[in-house]
Amino acid sequence: MAGNDFAARADGIARSVKRPHIPRRPFALTAYGGVGDGKTDNSLAIARAIEACAKAGGGRILLPQGVVLTGPIRLRSRMELHVPKGTRLKFLTDPARYLPPVHSRWEGVELMGYHPLIYAFEEEDVALTGGGIIDGSADDRTWWPWKGPWAGRYGDTPEAERQASDRARLFDMAERGVPVAERVFGEGSRLRPSFFQPYRCRRVLMEDITVEAAPFWQVHPVECSDVTLRGVTCASHGPNNDGIDPESCDRVLIEHCTFDTGDDCIAIKAGRNADGRRLAHPCEDIVIRNCLMKDGHAGVAIGSELTGGVRNVFIHDCRMDSPHLTRALIIKSNSYRGGRIEDIHLRHVRAERVDKAFIQIWMLYEEGEGGGFVPQVARISARDCFVGATERVLVVRGLPAAPIQDLHLADLVVETEAKPSVLVDVSGLKLDNVQVGPRLWTRDYLAGLPGATSIQCDKWAVCR
Repeated sequence: MAGNDFAARADGIARSVKRPHIPRRPFALTAYGGVGDGKTDNSLAIARAIEACAKAGGGRILLPQGVVLTGPIRLRSRMELHVPKGTRLKFLTDPARYLPPVHSRWEGVELMGYHPLIYAFEEEDVALTGGGIIDGSADDRTWWPWKGPWAGRYGDTPEAERQASDRARLFDMAERGVPVAERVFGEGSRLRPSFFQPYRCRRVLMEDITVEAAPFWQVHPVECSDVTLRGVTCASHGPNNDGIDPESCDRVLIEHCTFDTGDDCIAIKAGRNADGRRLAHPCEDIVIRNCLMKDGHAGVAIGSELTGGVRNVFIHDCRMDSPHLTRALIIKSNSYRGGRIEDIHLRHVRAERVDKAFIQIWMLYEEGEGGGFVPQVARISARDCFVGATERVLVVRGLPAAPIQDLHLADLVVETEAKPSVLVDVSGLKLDNVQVGPRLWTRDYLAGLPGATSIQCDKWAVCR
């Protein structure tokens, strides 16, 4: 995509994203018995403030300075939860507090599950602002052990504390078409809740908030339209602690955010397998700009739950730099998930250090081959980008029945590539002024590189 076309499309999407319309009417939590002493449970005070705000037609709920303890929060329409600088909104960790189950999504599948820490369902004009910290209180003793062993930890976690059996049961229900109301994962289940999940909401804003110690995914808008995430810092290193995961959303702007995460910094999603096909709601028209990605599995991931399709993603003027950032961009699917992924474009991305690959496109993720839903990937580009050091510039593996279409690299400078790139089942590769170390890449050079059989890759697409 030419530079002018990129700018016009990206700017057009960014300008189209509508902000919430929220009355400036204040509701101070202290007026409802709230305190920031780090000891008092403010759940009832927050519920009272939300009720009063809703009855008045909306407004701003203002938290006091200090540590404000609470259980789960459910926001309503035309409502802003304001967490000012100097305030830490800290969540209690008793799972029973996050019941009864609510309508949610877990790894791309609908269910009745634990209440997200902050939740809004079928509302409009919802905001979370203020410069403060929201703290999920998850750690090695609470929430995270439900994952089971991860990153070499929890080797002695009893099987009952692991999510694997609940995860398999949920996915089986979806494949069998069990109604969502009957997919109940409440008391005793181990499917951790998202931190902030607006679900089927219109006009959502999260601004100047730091997220810490999340049980699961940090910021997870689902089936929302007009989502603005600005100045958000995602700083949680637990298992599956993705930073921002827009799923089946329309018109999303992510800007001036910082990521230091235990999983993908940003992961764009659209449902999984049978549920993704049933819901058939793509994630589209997304702009990611002026962000900083530090630790994470990927700066930007597309998938792996992308069955409904992902299109029109524009990533520009971002910096990625960490020896623990595995990839700048990954697109991941398989023939069980399927999905159509098209028009994913990078411009002016500076990746000083990226561990495994600058761009990875992997159609053998997790379950691998054997399904009947072949993913389609087309029109992926990177222009005017810089890479300081990475193991491989490209790790691209399409499928024989569906090669990756129209991969375009232009004006790309890579100072150091430790191992040869890999491209298998790619059609329409285009190179314009791609400099890797002392070599100017050509199609003939790439055609002579060893295939995927010459490297070792696990099902999660980590190649060695």
